[in-house]
Amino acid sequence: MTKFQPLSTAINENLESGSFVAFEGFTHLIPYAAAHETIRSGVKDLTLARMTPDVIYDQMIGMGIVKKLIFSYAGNPGVGLLRRLRDAVENDWPKPLEIEEHSHAAMANSYEAGASNLPMAILRGYQGADLINVNPRIKTIECPFSGEYLAAVPALKPDVSIIHAQKADINGNVLVEGIIGVQKQAALAADKALVTVEEVVLDLGSHPNACVIPSWAISSISVVPGGAHPSYAQGYYERDNSTYLEWDKISSDRNAFSEWMQTNVLDQSPEIFAERVKHLRE
Repeated sequence: MTKFQPLSTAINENLESGSFVAFEGFTHLIPYAAAHETIRSGVKDLTLARMTPDVIYDQMIGMGIVKKLIFSYAGNPGVGLLRRLRDAVENDWPKPLEIEEHSHAAMANSYEAGASNLPMAILRGYQGADLINVNPRIKTIECPFSGEYLAAVPALKPDVSIIHAQKADINGNVLVEGIIGVQKQAALAADKALVTVEEVVLDLGSHPNACVIPSWAISSISVVPGGAHPSYAQGYYERDNSTYLEWDKISSDRNAFSEWMQTNVLDQSPEIFAERVKHLRE
């Protein structure tokens, strides 16, 4: 049965050092509050998966809690580099980082395979691309029916997947509206799925084509208004572009980064997110 819990309780009960975790959200509904709580929890040596690692993974990598990153794009969207990620890869600061890079299509198919309890995903991809030469996890197989050679990648099956959504109902069903990436697949592929939401309602009021993740697929729900900031939550608040621009300067210096994280993450609590989005609400 889905539990409604404070975010700190949900993270501490479900994550441990060495876990394989996916924090998913595609430009929208990125679970920043949950990632910050993960940093505060003290877990380390995490393997992280995400189709589009952006600022939140830059922060987690810079804090030294990540051992390996499985991804298909990395950058500060609309701005440029992830400087903490680059420092870890190039200079082993604050610790070495193992990377496994894929295409978007491969990542999406890998989550789908995990959600379907299959060992791998098969796709037409990587033809003429160099990733297959540097990533030994990408294999080539022959179709037993057509003889065509296809790419194969392992299914993604996180220990824990974490997403942010607009609403949960009192029975623990979750509604995701707007741009949807692989949140549904990531939740279904994981052993445990944790969700932060803007609010809990009596009825989701969803239309037939809405993305509803059922309660039986969710381990824990935490109410964290503003929990996707500085990304946006459709119908609740806009994207905070200034934060992404500021991050480029903050993350370019190790000392500035460490001081910012101490003030804005380690010394804060999830309640700060509601304050941060007041001026962004539609």
